[in-house]
Formats: sequence, C-alpha cells, structure tokens
Amino acid sequence: MYHSRDAEDRDRAVTGIISYRTAPAPEGGWPVLSWAHGTTGLVSECAPSREGGPAPAFGVDGVHVATDYIGLGPVGEVHPYLSGPSEGNSVIDAVRAARNLADAHAGTRWLAIGHSQGGHAALFAGERADDYAPKLDLLGTVALAPAAELAETYGPLDAVVARIVGVMALFGAAAEHPDIDFEDYAGPEVEAASEVIETECLDEIINAFVGIPGDTFYEADPIETEPARSIFLEENNPGQVAADSPLFLVSGTADERVHIDRVRDLFDRLCETGQVTELLVVDGANHGDVIPKTMNEVEAWLSARLDDEPATDSCGSDRGR
Repeated sequence: MYHSRDAEDRDRAVTGIISYRTAPAPEGGWPVLSWAHGTTGLVSECAPSREGGPAPAFGVDGVHVATDYIGLGPVGEVHPYLSGPSEGNSVIDAVRAARNLADAHAGTRWLAIGHSQGGHAALFAGERADDYAPKLDLLGTVALAPAAELAETYGPLDAVVARIVGVMALFGAAAEHPDIDFEDYAGPEVEAASEVIETECLDEIINAFVGIPGDTFYEADPIETEPARSIFLEENNPGQVAADSPLFLVSGTADERVHIDRVRDLFDRLCETGQVTELLVVDGANHGDVIPKTMNEVEAWLSARLDDEPATDSCGSDRGR
C-alpha cells in the first residue's frame, strides 16, 4: 500500500504489487517497469493484486510494479474508473513506492505500459510524468488497445461497449467528484441494476447492463450533459498534450472492445499535438490476444528505450502489419 493523489488532489491509499530482484543492482539502480491493468471492476474484490503473483516484466530486467489504481484496493472504496489523473498518478506513484523500498534498489529510469483501461492509464502517466514526478526519468510509454476518444462510437457493437464503459465511468466519477450524481444521468433500468457495480466485477457488470436498450439507457447522456460532459471529454480524454518521452501505440483490427478506428483517431490526434508515436496495427488481433501477438515488438521497443536508441515516429505515415 502506498500514497497517491486523485483528480481532486486528495491524498489516497493505493494497493499494488512490487516485484524486485535480489541480485546486485547496476550503477544507478534497476530500471522500473510500471504496468497498468485492464478493466476488472470498481470495488476491492476486483483488485488484481488479490490474485497474487508477480508484476509483469515484458522482458525488462529490473523492478516491476503493478498498481490496482485509486479506490480499487482498499475495502469500502469505489474506483473512479477511467479517471485519467487518478490512474496516471497511481501508475507514477507505484514507481516512487518501489524507490522507497531499500532492498529493491530501484533507479529513476522507468517505463509505463498498459492494456485497455491500462492503456488509458499509461497514456495519462506519460502525459503527467514530467510535471508530477520531475525527479523520475520516463523513457517511454506503451499503450495497447487503449480506451480513448470517449465521446465517439464506432458502429452498433461499439455503442453497446461504450454504454457499459460509460456507466462504469459515471458511477466511478460520482465517487470522485461531489458534483456528479449518478441518478441524474441513469435511466430507470440502469439505476435498478447499478448495485452490481458495488458488489461484483466485470463479467457480472456486463451481464447486468448489456441487455438494456440504448434509447432508455440514460435519462441524460453524460457525454452531452454537464458537469459529466466536461469531466469525460476534457479531464479524462487522453491525447490532448504531448509528452516529452516517446509512445508505442498498439492495436488489432479485430478488437471487439476497443474498435481499431478509435485507436486510429487517437493516433491522428496525438500526431497533431506533436507526440512522437510509433503505431503498430496488427491485422486480425483482438482485444484478448493483442498482447501475445505483439510481445516481441513490445519487448524490443522497451529494450530500445533502455538502450537510449532513438524512437520511430509513425506520424505522417500509416504503419500496419
């Protein structure tokens, strides 16, 4: 358990995993890889650290950290799902927590990586790193199939996914922002089913909401209604500023949860900000297998950052496979 700060700049306790080597550390300490996990739910039972096991390594020889995000670990709290500042701070502060463990010998050089919701978190960690943690040296960020372009939908199936993601984000936002009242936005069926968010994890949440028709889902659409609109579209939408460190953006053409056009639109916006971004689009990869299908490329990209090699910039070209 370690300290971080939420979107309201309040000190919060966060849980997670730190895995470190017992071998002698190199000069300057081990590099740190900070992993941001995909969607699991909004309550403590859904925290990945409760499953045990080490933090993912992705070929990085060093210290590995994996945050649960603010509100997801401690009992009795609710996670502010897709809150960019909260997620990004949690990812960064996990690195600081590792550096506070003397036996870990963690250095200042670090890398961020995440998938799905975690891709969203990694993007915000990259954007916030220099100002939030200037004593750390972020070498680069990997975002695999990241949640992004929160106001857009890309076809009928994506609209269903967006509604489920949206209701989780709305419920979580109410836990972080006192001016958000979930009942002001939710339709009657959504409000009746909302208890599942406080008691169950992702699969049960999907089952509870997937059958609710789109035309009655919301009483007031949070993407169109203040104050939720500003929170979702301005505070929690990644890709609005460029980070100093490079980005590796990865997605698959068969992704059923984060539509490939969502990632392509994010890429275009990142390029407009001047963000150095390498885009890898994998033909036929879906939301679940994009990680194993791109593991070699991801590990090679991370290794190149540790070796201080110049990063490839795909802006101005269409790189795919």
